[in-house]
Amino acid sequence: MKLSRQEVLHIARLARLGLSEEEVNRLSRQLSDILAHFEVLQQVDTEGVPPTTQAISLKNVMKYDEPAPSLEPGQVLANAPRRQGDLFRVKGVLD
Repeated sequence: MKLSRQEVLHIARLARLGLSEEEVNRLSRQLSDILAHFEVLQQVDTEGVPPTTQAISLKNVMKYDEPAPSLEPGQVLANAPRRQGDLFRVKGVLD
């Protein structure tokens, strides 16, 4: 399917694109080639092929959350740059 110059300009206007004359010519050829590929795909016999939204089966890739014992406060605070007792000491955000 060959797109006319007017159709390319209409598409560009819908996409809010300003195109130069060279871009209009180039895009006319490129879009026409893309539509030609779709015309070939429309000829493929898909009778008996169930519709699908995903080509590969999906599965949950998240690991099951298993309860585990908590760390001791000393282990948690071992690398804290500043601490106060069993708490992290941080700079005030709202001075």
